[in-house]
Amino acid sequence: MIITTIKELRTYLDTHRQSGKTIGFVPTMGFLHEGHLSLIRRAKAENDIVVMSDFVNPTQFAPNEDFESYPRNIEQDEQLAVGAGADIVFYPSVQEMYPTDSSTFVEVMGDITKVLCGASRPSHFRGVTTVVAMLFNIVQPHRAYFGQKDAQQAAVLIKMVNDLHMNIELIVCPIVREEDGLAMSSRNIYLSADERAQAVVLNQALLKAKAAFENGETDVQKLIGIISGKINEAPLAHIDYVNIYEYPSLKTTEEIGAKALAAVAVKFGKTRLIDNIILKNKCN
Repeated sequence: MIITTIKELRTYLDTHRQSGKTIGFVPTMGFLHEGHLSLIRRAKAENDIVVMSDFVNPTQFAPNEDFESYPRNIEQDEQLAVGAGADIVFYPSVQEMYPTDSSTFVEVMGDITKVLCGASRPSHFRGVTTVVAMLFNIVQPHRAYFGQKDAQQAAVLIKMVNDLHMNIELIVCPIVREEDGLAMSSRNIYLSADERAQAVVLNQALLKAKAAFENGETDVQKLIGIISGKINEAPLAHIDYVNIYEYPSLKTTEEIGAKALAAVAVKFGKTRLIDNIILKNKCN
């Protein structure tokens, strides 16, 4: 069932909440793929009611980014979401979420939002935290589900939830990949056949670094060199960033300790893809 207004959604959820049912929430920007569906299935297994939002949020796009062309298909999304276990697809308009006099934002400050994607997209995470805080306030879920593919986003949202004492359990689920290792993304449809074939180099590069780490290499710059070298073997790949930070703090480190995030952003033509892998010391 699709609900388009905040009032209607709150009325529906209040009834179930008062009867003691738990609510799981999966925020998305639509154009669903198996990665999204895995989150919905997890939410359904752990909650009585599952809400999935389908909202392409304008405040997390810069003026030169793909907000207008971002893929959308609400009919297909509803069918897939309900099939995976969603009870409600919340599909608000931009006007519903951002009235004309809307001027309030939620922002996580510090390095956690300035590195990786935050370095080249300075307004992005303010848009993400604002819309997710709004959605949390509207849905008031017991649990919310996010994918590890957007590892920085997950770290920022965990920080927001903790800092603002939100009574929500935020659950981060593993990356879902195509058979050849490419992380599933709504933007993958933009890739040409040649770009799609070469895009698998992202996961290959990260796995190569993980293997080196597990064989004892902990020097961050050497591991970054391994990742960059592998990606540069793909002629169509243009690196935006390759970095390794402590996780989930995203603090700079020269030597990997207990847990780190190796993350990449690479352009193939006009399509920007991200991927990552966790490097974790087996002794921790």
